[in-house]
Amino acid sequence: MSQNPVEIDRAEIDGAGPDQADATQEIEPSILTALPHYLPLGVFPLILLAALWGGWWLLPPMVFMSLSWSFDRVFGRDGRIMDPWKTPKHRLIWHNLPVWSWAFLWQPTLVFGLWQILVVDSFVWWQDVVLAIILTMEAQAVFVVGHELIHRRTTWERRIGEFLLSSASYPQYATEHVYIHHALVGTPYDVGSAPKGESFWRYMPKEIVSNLVNSWEVARERLARRRRTMWHYSNPFWRYGFGVAFWYALVYWMGGIWAVPVFAFLGLSCVFSMKISNYFQHYGLRRVRLENGRWEKIMPRHSWSADWKFSNWMLFNAQRHADHHAVASRQYPLLQVSLDESPELPGTYSDMMNIVLKPKKWFEKMDPLVDQWRKHFYPEIDDWSVYDSPIAAKRPDAFDTIVEIFGAAPRLAKWIERNPELLDNLQEQEFLDLDLPKGFEQDEEFESIARRGLARVYWTYEMGVQEMKDLIVELPVVDARETAEIVRNWSNDKAFQIGMHVVRGNLLPAEARTALSNLSEASVSTVLASVVADFGERYGTDSVGEVAAVFLGDLASREAYPGIAVDLLFVHDGAQSGANERLFRSFRKALGDLAQDNLLFSPVSVGAEAMPAVPLSELADQARDPASGGAVPVLTRARCVFEPEGSDIGSRFEEERRRVLAECGADAAVFPRPGGPPEERGKMDAQPDVRTETSVSAYAQMSGGLNEVEQASRFLQLTRAGDFLDDPAPSAAAVFEAAGDETLAQAANQWRDLQGVMRLVGEDGFDATTAGAKVKALVANACGQEDFDALVSTVDETASRAASRIDTLTAHA
Repeated sequence: MSQNPVEIDRAEIDGAGPDQADATQEIEPSILTALPHYLPLGVFPLILLAALWGGWWLLPPMVFMSLSWSFDRVFGRDGRIMDPWKTPKHRLIWHNLPVWSWAFLWQPTLVFGLWQILVVDSFVWWQDVVLAIILTMEAQAVFVVGHELIHRRTTWERRIGEFLLSSASYPQYATEHVYIHHALVGTPYDVGSAPKGESFWRYMPKEIVSNLVNSWEVARERLARRRRTMWHYSNPFWRYGFGVAFWYALVYWMGGIWAVPVFAFLGLSCVFSMKISNYFQHYGLRRVRLENGRWEKIMPRHSWSADWKFSNWMLFNAQRHADHHAVASRQYPLLQVSLDESPELPGTYSDMMNIVLKPKKWFEKMDPLVDQWRKHFYPEIDDWSVYDSPIAAKRPDAFDTIVEIFGAAPRLAKWIERNPELLDNLQEQEFLDLDLPKGFEQDEEFESIARRGLARVYWTYEMGVQEMKDLIVELPVVDARETAEIVRNWSNDKAFQIGMHVVRGNLLPAEARTALSNLSEASVSTVLASVVADFGERYGTDSVGEVAAVFLGDLASREAYPGIAVDLLFVHDGAQSGANERLFRSFRKALGDLAQDNLLFSPVSVGAEAMPAVPLSELADQARDPASGGAVPVLTRARCVFEPEGSDIGSRFEEERRRVLAECGADAAVFPRPGGPPEERGKMDAQPDVRTETSVSAYAQMSGGLNEVEQASRFLQLTRAGDFLDDPAPSAAAVFEAAGDETLAQAANQWRDLQGVMRLVGEDGFDATTAGAKVKALVANACGQEDFDALVSTVDETASRAASRIDTLTAHA
């Protein structure tokens, strides 16, 4: 294999050439090769002397543990390995002795040190503190030796390892590490494998909680498979509990109640140190999900390694972490150096611990190396965002769905990152009944028709506005404010389901528009009804006058899409102006709450200018007044969606709307011609016809695009007002179809389909040219095209024909 680029950087950082970095020397097990691993035992007599005499005797163990890590640079790289296939375990006796010796020496050393501090109490207070620090520093090796022992095959060694871990108040590590971390390392299921971009300070708390909770769950599952209860004596938590109880009872007996939290704090300090190494040993390294749904095999590439000689002696080869994960049962003398197969840390363990606690410095150092690792081992993967996303760690059970969403719909991906509970909707029977599994029918075309037919019937016929309102009223609420929150959550769930049906090809954009329009009307009308109920209860039913809420624009013409603006007009009869103004303020506040963090609606301002209130008697005057901001085009799509029960203001508004539009007729002064002034149109026509992918993203602003087609339809609607008065909000396609203009009708439908799917996969202004292949495929297929290139061609042709037809239409108007 070619040299890993991460290794090259590593060699450059440490001043070692590639040959030196990769050089290995095979050795045989013997007392001479094992002798350096006895170095960790040298600290025990120093601690014993410090505990006996205090004073200057405290200095040697402090210096030994503080400065020993600097010797890595002195002794350099290791590279010595044994052949694991030719070395029988019984020949490792000289290498195992220092591990066993450390395990047996630590416990009486800890007890003696605690005795000297808590019982004898012959030192001044600062000497007690220094001795406690020395014990804590050495206790960090509990996880090195304990980790080695809990992987051993003999029961007595594993039990010793568990008791060692109990002295640091963390025995459940024995279960979590062996049965969870090693099985799931490098996947979102393993909280111990930090994703790229996650700081240590975010990693540590959840890792500690997960360690306890998940180890308990694993123990429960293992007992359940044996048909045993959690109270059975074989539950390892009995041993863990007795081990921890022994140490805390001993501390309490020696020093009283005040010593218990101090001992717990010192134990947590050891855990803190261990979590640092856990964090950098797997940071950013991910196992890839295979096409068969399984995670790739654990390999050395999924762990960061190092091979410094002195640290190998002191930490029993713990730096060779990659090979440890490749063969977990391999004892430390047999661990291999896999620098050609695994990434190497850009420094010693001591170097890493110094920068881990500084996230900015850590990311600057490690993220480029993670990127190099990905390019080296997985050159075929361009987008790692799903592996780095916190949603993958929060919902590993839905990883395949998360991959699907991240690949095809970036906007939905952001939503599930903020609201992971949205994924639960894909397990609801309502969704599963419509999302038929792939491959249920040999004929792919028939399968597609069947799947699409079910979703279409449900969302466009069975789930109308009234049906949705009936479902919403079943949700328990106490007031309008809570109604806005509950309806927002409910509409988010439904909008997400509709969006996923589009992603999976179960709904066409036109069908999704119908479903989202029904959802928007049901949501808004329900919230407004709740506001009226609150208002009537507070001020009396007589305080609620003749008021109505009118959808404008795309909401009115039932052409909703994700992130649509709440374009709304309030009308009233002019009476009870004070009460009405209070009611309208309540309306705006409730709708602002509804639109906040809403997948269907964009955030709205609650000011009067955003959702104005107009007396019905002044509607015509505002329509004729150019200063009103163009009320006439507003009224070309205006549909009443709410009025209090028993009110008839909605029908009166409709009569006034029809009268105003009939009087306006073809008055160009109140509504400019589509395409802009002739001189501006001439400039656009003079520009060269360049057909690029950017035209797909510019579908609204381009010549002959959505904006001009929509403007042309309203111009035609006004010039032929008598043909459209019965429809309060005809779509552009409906206007052109009634006028017999198939070219513009097809263009209007094309732009609306493109708008719907573009706003589903991206925010407003989303550039499809920079999107991935799956996003482009979704956009093209939703618009009825085989691929994105075909869509680009269709968009250009549609825009060209529409622009030409608009020129003809306005020229003869």
